[in-house]
Amino acid sequence: ALQTDFMWVYLLTAALLLAIGWFIRDREKIGDVKDKYVFITGCDTGFGNLLAKCLDRQGFHVFAGCLTQKGVDTLQRSGSSKLKAVLLDVTDSSSIQKAADWVQAEVGEKGLWGLVNNAGRAIPIGPTEWMKMEDYFKVLNVNLIGLMEVTLTFLPLVKKAKGRVVNVASVLGRLSFAGGGYCLSKCGVESFSDSLR
Repeated sequence: ALQTDFMWVYLLTAALLLAIGWFIRDREKIGDVKDKYVFITGCDTGFGNLLAKCLDRQGFHVFAGCLTQKGVDTLQRSGSSKLKAVLLDVTDSSSIQKAADWVQAEVGEKGLWGLVNNAGRAIPIGPTEWMKMEDYFKVLNVNLIGLMEVTLTFLPLVKKAKGRVVNVASVLGRLSFAGGGYCLSKCGVESFSDSLR
């Protein structure tokens, strides 16, 4: 019985320490955000769009890569002067290089504090025997190959600022539930992120 009591004391102490650590971590703030530049891909809609607006409200300089001119215009109207949107097709090397050159001109010697690879697509997805190779390429070229090329192109700017790279993956990179390129690409993103780290 005494052992059981000690076990509960240890468990409660561990839970309390975990809660305190969580509380302290959530209170931490990034200092001097007005001098930090972040580039985000896939900002037409969804997570990228929300993140661009959120970081803009917090005072970061945000460069938002959008696939469409409509996405650029809509996002540009919704933010402050620190939020700048640019056309970016992550499957096109010249588009990536053009965006990198533009960002380089904007940040100068400060570099890029953050790169968020968010651009992605899920479809086509379905049973493997329904897929064709071009179906795989449509997804892999955006979710994995594009992410890799964007990262390698922007990495010198990130290193200059001693910044960080955030790659958006998915639990489906670990658990494949359907055919198509989505699960394959997210597994590849996790592996690429591990090797980059």
